[in-house]
Amino acid sequence: MSSSDFRQIAIRTEAGKAERLFRASVSAFCSLTRPSRREIGQLEDLTLPLFEEVSVESRRYVAAALSECEYAPGALVRRLAEEPVDIAAPLLTRSRALSDIDLIALIGRHGLPHARAIARRKELNPTIADLIKALEKPTLVRVRPPQPIAQPVSAKAEAAPAKAEATPAAESLAIASDEDAQQPPGMAAENARRRLRAMMRPETGSESVNPFVGRASFVKLRETALTGNAAFFQTALADALDIDFQTARSLTEQASYAALLAALRSLDLSEDRAFLIAVAVYPREFPHPQAIRLFLDRYRLLHREAALDKVRNWKAETLSRGIRGNAADRANDEERRASNSGDAAASLKAS
Repeated sequence: MSSSDFRQIAIRTEAGKAERLFRASVSAFCSLTRPSRREIGQLEDLTLPLFEEVSVESRRYVAAALSECEYAPGALVRRLAEEPVDIAAPLLTRSRALSDIDLIALIGRHGLPHARAIARRKELNPTIADLIKALEKPTLVRVRPPQPIAQPVSAKAEAAPAKAEATPAAESLAIASDEDAQQPPGMAAENARRRLRAMMRPETGSESVNPFVGRASFVKLRETALTGNAAFFQTALADALDIDFQTARSLTEQASYAALLAALRSLDLSEDRAFLIAVAVYPREFPHPQAIRLFLDRYRLLHREAALDKVRNWKAETLSRGIRGNAADRANDEERRASNSGDAAASLKAS
């Protein structure tokens, strides 16, 4: 993936921009041998906001690509795993980014279609395998009725094998198995799914949609801006937006505060907080009250989604530079090896 490809993707007027950016960013990420945590986070910040805008084919393509990726981003994989099984199947059967807890939660929410795909995983946890069997045939998971202490156990009863033994983790499915046996198979499977959902409810709390919002980010931006040291503020801005230092520096070295305005708006800062940071970074832009009013008007009129779109473009450029750097390093290594081998051959011939 070259930088020109990313620039073409980032053109606002181009049709299908979200579709191409979604596919291209994942393809570029999968080409990285060992991505860093920052690169993983950048991919999630790029793709998750675009998820609802892309087609089923793109989701299927990305799911297949990430299923073979050793360091796939967990949030994106989990989001794809919630899709219908014809999209999520590669991830359900192969992805290492899905933990056992994730798999149980998916079974609880989606039932047999997802469970059957998960059952094809290599080295599947035996407890999860038992849960899937319970969904397939709920009547096979039974709890042996307690025997009275004084009642003797016949030899025939001791010799009769149990149909199946419930594992400790599957006990919640087995509690009402005798009742399930009296119900139609569809009703029994639904009861099993309901118990799975109850098991997983504490683990599936709601997550914050916006990863940027937080008082800590504002305080760090404010304190570094008030130091008067541009490098300190640029570092804090890079951390807040999850972009590289070079991009953050370019945002604050422009003649106007337009780029900084979009950056602050993407962080969802209030007007007074955004103005405090802007006036600390661009003090000459606010010589009179009218300039302040103009800033506040622009800040109010700038839609946050448009600001986030700009941040995603900056992240795409950051990712593109990282890929170009890796490619250049590999080319330089190959050139050095070729040069060294040529010098060695020449010296050997001369000797």
